[in-house]
Amino acid sequence: MEVIKYPNKLNWNIILKRPVLKTEELDNIVLKVLEDIKINGDKAVKKYSKQFDKVDLETFKVNPDEFEQAEQEVDPDLKIAINIAKENIEKFHRSQSISYEEIETTKGVKCWQKAVAIEKVGIYIPGGTAPLFSTVLMLGIPAKIAGCSEIILCSPPNQEGNINPVILYTASIIGITKIFKIGGSQAIGAMAYGTETVPKVYKIFGPGNQYVTAAKQIVSRDAVAIDMPAGPSEVMIMADNSANPAFIASDLLSQAEHGRDSQVILVTTEEDIIETIENEITNQINNLPRKNYAEEALENSKIILVKNDEEMVEIANQYAPEHLIISTIYYREFADKIINAGSVFLGNYTPESAGDYASGTNHTLPTNGYARVYNGTNLDDYVKKITFQEISKEGIVNLGPVIEKMAEAEELIAHKNAVSIRVKNILDIEENNEYPFRIK
Repeated sequence: MEVIKYPNKLNWNIILKRPVLKTEELDNIVLKVLEDIKINGDKAVKKYSKQFDKVDLETFKVNPDEFEQAEQEVDPDLKIAINIAKENIEKFHRSQSISYEEIETTKGVKCWQKAVAIEKVGIYIPGGTAPLFSTVLMLGIPAKIAGCSEIILCSPPNQEGNINPVILYTASIIGITKIFKIGGSQAIGAMAYGTETVPKVYKIFGPGNQYVTAAKQIVSRDAVAIDMPAGPSEVMIMADNSANPAFIASDLLSQAEHGRDSQVILVTTEEDIIETIENEITNQINNLPRKNYAEEALENSKIILVKNDEEMVEIANQYAPEHLIISTIYYREFADKIINAGSVFLGNYTPESAGDYASGTNHTLPTNGYARVYNGTNLDDYVKKITFQEISKEGIVNLGPVIEKMAEAEELIAHKNAVSIRVKNILDIEENNEYPFRIK
């Protein structure tokens, strides 16, 4: 990791720059795949599954026998762990349900709002270098709680044509049964446009490699909504001399092992702890099965020494990390000042891994600085809000002059007339020639 000491604020943007992916050529490749699937459906999906995933399948849909086989293959202790995580995630996401009151904004004018589940949602679960069954929990559980009537899940099969059994088991305990053995951009195309086999959905959720990310962004322009823009995983850690160097090193490596394009950043006010943390990284990385991924990610990563606590907070808000770990003695005070982050982990005993798996919060989070404007996935992402209003005779007579005046000022006379004709009808019937009030 590059160590940068007391950088000038004018250079922070350069220092905090994420690894850049070349997207123009990538977009052209993905666009070709998507257009082919839009026109040729399953035939195109089969072609690209053979080309990219090296698997030739007659049928994509997972059958009941495969669910039963997967259930038998999963380690019993892992099943227990998954079910505990499931309970915690359900508790947290159920707490996000909101009841809406009917409000009378003006006498006789009632307004209210109702949350309605998105009917058809698609979930993409990576299954390549790391089969992310935990993401099945994170995306499937809120979909079920929201009441989405159709949940489609796509995940790439291995070369024998099978989806990782833990992914199938996790989906089954949530109640997701429409699962398709399709990966990459072809999976996004199948869910976005629909094929003879895969139903079209209205919104797609889930992480993936650069091809999946590009496909999601392309289909969001004309076919389907997506959860959020996504990029490589990242973590920033704020640390003072109360931090445990071994803990810090483990948290940095837990993100670095995601992939070569991941980025991890340590920001500290304490020069004395930097060397100790570097030594811990060296010791711990040698025991990692994904050591090569972590080493390459560390080449994109930095340790930044700043002057004071205020700069630590400022640089964190400027970076807007996907994950922010605050390992400082007064971490609650720091947390109150954070305005840009996907998910925040407080104190020495709150590893980012807890949020990835089992504490209850969602691990599908905005990356690449999008935490400035996006939040992590939650129950609201699976519903749309419909507003209702009911206006009585008294209400339209009360509010009519306001609407008429505003419509006339915008020179939208038909809008004005839609009010005036109603009010005139009421006044004529009631033989009342005056509004209760008038705007002078």
